[in-house]
Amino acid sequence: MRETVDAVVIGAGHHGLVSAAVLADAGWDVLVLEEREKVGGAVASRTVDGWVMDEFSACYPLAAASPVLRHLELERHGLSWQRPNRVLAHLGKPEAQAALIHLDPQQTAARLAEDHPADEANWLRMVDQYQQIREPFLDALLTRWPPVRSVGRLLGTVGARETPRFVRTFSLPLTRFSEEAFAGQAARMLLAGNAAHADIPPEAPGSGLFGWLMAMLAQDVGFPSPSGGAGELAGALARRAESAGARVETGTRVTRVVTSGGRVAGVVTEGGRQVAVRRAVVADTSAPQMFARLLSAEDLPPRLLDDLEHFEWDLPTVKLNYRLSAPMPWSASEAHGAGVVHLGADTAGLTRWFTDLNTGVLPQRPFALLGQMTTTDPGRSPAGTETMWVYSHLPRSRAGDADARLLTERLEEMIDSYAPGWRDNVLDRWDQRPSDLEAADRNLTGGAVGGGTSQLFQQAVFRPVVGLGGPRTPVAGLYLGSSSAHPGGGVHGACGYLAARAALSDHSWWGRPRQKLELAALHWLYGDGV
Repeated sequence: MRETVDAVVIGAGHHGLVSAAVLADAGWDVLVLEEREKVGGAVASRTVDGWVMDEFSACYPLAAASPVLRHLELERHGLSWQRPNRVLAHLGKPEAQAALIHLDPQQTAARLAEDHPADEANWLRMVDQYQQIREPFLDALLTRWPPVRSVGRLLGTVGARETPRFVRTFSLPLTRFSEEAFAGQAARMLLAGNAAHADIPPEAPGSGLFGWLMAMLAQDVGFPSPSGGAGELAGALARRAESAGARVETGTRVTRVVTSGGRVAGVVTEGGRQVAVRRAVVADTSAPQMFARLLSAEDLPPRLLDDLEHFEWDLPTVKLNYRLSAPMPWSASEAHGAGVVHLGADTAGLTRWFTDLNTGVLPQRPFALLGQMTTTDPGRSPAGTETMWVYSHLPRSRAGDADARLLTERLEEMIDSYAPGWRDNVLDRWDQRPSDLEAADRNLTGGAVGGGTSQLFQQAVFRPVVGLGGPRTPVAGLYLGSSSAHPGGGVHGACGYLAARAALSDHSWWGRPRQKLELAALHWLYGDGV
């Protein structure tokens, strides 16, 4: 049977569901086809004997702050957030004082003053500056491509006199950024630990900006998690899309995108089902999956496929999930009651850790992010217990199961030094090695969960390959709506939103000339146009 819809969205990850909702809001007939048996992609959870375990990601500051997701009013579709007052604790050397971000900026600043008196004012000044530029900054980052108007608003807020300093500050590597911003080690550790949520080395440009953003989001909205598990965010997005008229089908794998005359024509599923499209296909898949698997080589300029050979994945992830009979017995009081704990390295240690990862060395002492999810959301497990995850990274050249097992041993040994006796509370452990992550979601190639590196050489007009940036592809009507597109990794909905906006614009009378111009520019750039 052959059917026809206005648009097919390949993949019901959170970006795909955002695309579906936005297109359906505009009156389009939208069909979402998801390979897994449930929606969410890497935003998912499972329940084991009454314990809720997040399968991939867990805490979502970008989601809580995102203007894209706020506009969808997901609270009307069952979403609620949980966040502890102690947002995160950073435990550097075991014998050193921990650093802490509290939801109340005054309490955060007062704590930092114990490390260095000047950093109380320094922290509050940074929070004030963030609040002043928050709306235009997030608008520029998440809701426009190219963000010409939003950047204009942002720079207008900053002011002409301060703009050169603003640009310089946010081009700094993390190490330099933190040294200029703070006098003490505690505040610097907070920036460094937050920067380590991405795969940008502390000595690389862009790492300072990312550390600042994540730290300020932690201070602004916390590190919240959906009540009842990460899957509740995906569920709310699916209900939102369906309420607008989109159809969401799971257990259906798309194997091919069909084109005709340089324009997208439809998709074919694993079972041979053919779905034609009148207007668009949005792919919430990784860039290599879309360009190298779903399309034929004849559909694409050869230069694009050549450039795709240089696509860089983010670092392979190892994630360990624990059910604990009691909360963690932390030596540092700051970690008790903290939703997220960074542990294993101070600022200098993080630099060494990244150096190991980027030179193919399995770190002897890894840095890790740890989530205490029952602390964040008491309904995740029985009273008096804790559900907890820990994740860290492997070098790209050492992502096999043997190295993952060795990293697991080193992670647990490292945790021993911060919480002696914690293993006595372990009921069981569910391991997710890079191979397990990829097996669960084929877009997480090699255990990379960010859709590709966050480093500057693969951002904006270089994401996923050298081009014009944004979601458009050389195939008319085909859009990349995943974290492989600008603005990249994170649960914020922007990649799907920008893909939907581009599709809507290209099918409006005022947008058609721009679409033709951009397609011509792409084909010229890839060497098959005039």
